[in-house]
Amino acid sequence: MSADIIALNALPTLAHASLPPEGLAPLLRQFDIPGPRYTSYPTIDQCTESVSGEALVDALQARCVGGLKRPLSLYVHLPFCESVCYYCACNKVVTKKHDRVQQYINRLEKEALLIAKAATGNLSPVTQLHFGGGTPTFLTDQELLGVVNGLKVLFPFSAQVEMSIEVDPRTVNDTRLLALRSMGFNRLSFGVQDFNPEVQKAVHREQSFESVRDLMKAARRLGFESINVDLIYGLPKQTTAGFAHTLDQLIELAPDRVALYGYAHLPERFKPQRRIHSADLPDAAGRVALLAQAIEQMRRAGYDYIGMDHFAKPTDPLAVAKRQGRLHRNFQGYTTQPDADLIGLGVSAISRVGNVMVQNTRELDDYEDRIAQGQLAVFRGHLSSREDLIRHSAIMGLLCQGELHFDDFSQTHWIDFKTHFQAELDSLQPFEAAGLLVRTEDSIEVTEAGWFFIRPIAMCLDQYSRHSTLSRSKLL
Repeated sequence: MSADIIALNALPTLAHASLPPEGLAPLLRQFDIPGPRYTSYPTIDQCTESVSGEALVDALQARCVGGLKRPLSLYVHLPFCESVCYYCACNKVVTKKHDRVQQYINRLEKEALLIAKAATGNLSPVTQLHFGGGTPTFLTDQELLGVVNGLKVLFPFSAQVEMSIEVDPRTVNDTRLLALRSMGFNRLSFGVQDFNPEVQKAVHREQSFESVRDLMKAARRLGFESINVDLIYGLPKQTTAGFAHTLDQLIELAPDRVALYGYAHLPERFKPQRRIHSADLPDAAGRVALLAQAIEQMRRAGYDYIGMDHFAKPTDPLAVAKRQGRLHRNFQGYTTQPDADLIGLGVSAISRVGNVMVQNTRELDDYEDRIAQGQLAVFRGHLSSREDLIRHSAIMGLLCQGELHFDDFSQTHWIDFKTHFQAELDSLQPFEAAGLLVRTEDSIEVTEAGWFFIRPIAMCLDQYSRHSTLSRSKLL
């Protein structure tokens, strides 16, 4: 699923979160504010075409100056899909012709070589590798293995590297899962969205519960360390009764992690969504009911809320890291890995190295042409200012630790926190009044119930968010 997907945040934290007697619905209605997922700050929409691939090259060449070697995270975008899912907001190429794949792989390898050469002497071990799409499993096992081996030739890999891949259950079987495990992948993410046949038909993604169940059993036998399942609420034809059954089936599967996204209907931006009939979508009250129901069922099943859109079993490393204050967040979402520089490969992929964030062109032909000419395919970027870095630290502190201590933050960033963020602290007052955070003379701390609303709380610190003024006026 795309890192740019816009979802609504209102999710729970630990299994015994304190809630007002009247329940979630009133708070969900009050604080139901669209916003970014904050897999980066600033978010990708702050990039402009004034920043080119030269900025990325400069950042790669300077990344180990002074002896500091941040770990590396690699993301590979594989855009191909055999059929279109109507809700999808990802950068994708829908085709049944597999002959286009090899040319794309050749360009990926050449791009990786350009990056590796630019960073000569400044490469540190890769601690994360993620294949996303599109549908990565559109590629054959041999093609996927070729990409993995090619990357290992060019980049040093940590012995404990996390290797994850997004899987469309319709494209794999037990044999394919064995092949993925043999390549070194140790984490899987299954795209499910909903098990209800009527909903699946409405979004053009039909797959049986039994097929996903059998694949998850096989994945466990093969020793995958973590299995994630994606769900979406707010899809056409969804009802509280139908979604409750989907959640019961999900809980029966017992995935290690669950991502629960809110569908954003933006047909003017994403052409496939024009095939969804607006009349089939749940209204605002229906979305709130679906979300509140999901929260309650996941909580009763014993899952911890990690933050933003994610749940995990209490024994999962993400849940453990959150309890211990070791949680991090990057373009792959929440992670236990320390902050790393990210190199994105492929059409539309995003890289972030030091204070430089860039994105590759989103057009496949343009991407392939640029790489064929020996150029990086960057079409826009952003250079983070000191203010960006300050706010990045504050927002990630809230999203990952749920608290900010003013004196510690002031000493780290050479500012007076309360003066610097006075307007932002004022804008948090409605959350404080609702019992979603506690403010003292020296800190702000998100309450257990406040974790349901961590996205709109974090948005108050975002100087770029075009929703900030709207959200504050709505809340006040």
